[in-house]
Amino acid sequence: MTGPKLNEATRVAGISSGFRASTRFARLSPSKVRVVLNLVRGMDVKSADDLLRLTDRDSAHIVRKLLASAVANATNNFEQNAEELYIKACFADAGPTLKRFRPRAKGSSAAIFKRTSHITIVVDKLSDAALAIRETQSESRGGAESARRRDRVEASRARSQKSKAAAPDADANADAPVDAETETATEN
Repeated sequence: MTGPKLNEATRVAGISSGFRASTRFARLSPSKVRVVLNLVRGMDVKSADDLLRLTDRDSAHIVRKLLASAVANATNNFEQNAEELYIKACFADAGPTLKRFRPRAKGSSAAIFKRTSHITIVVDKLSDAALAIRETQSESRGGAESARRRDRVEASRARSQKSKAAAPDADANADAPVDAETETATEN
């Protein structure tokens, strides 16, 4: 199954069905693209982009570019806020198959099917209830993740400054002249 699609026939006039971007004739097998699309379906755009950046599949690179295109369509053409978008639907349909043949023994041949995909991503604005839930979750975590990271980095730098301040005292003791008695004891 290719995942939930939008039924264009039942669309209500005046209600947005989302902002879409699609690529056609992508030289990837639809089954391999669907594995990546199943990971990000229903996620908010920022989380999906982070996940796609770390996904080690060739199709993840193309899906990430396609997601960026869908977000750009929403922000530039329809003046939507990118932080309020989520992936409403995504699907990969089979495109035309390129048929190639490999020579085999005794004059026969084996078929090679090079499959192509038509990939579509639809993003839409989160509902007000979902936005309120996300806001309360971020407040309960103590603010934005970038602010928490900033606090951790500042604390780490403060610890390193303290250790550097304490280190010159130890270095001064190490550079101090050694007694003649200890030198003779080590030579014997």
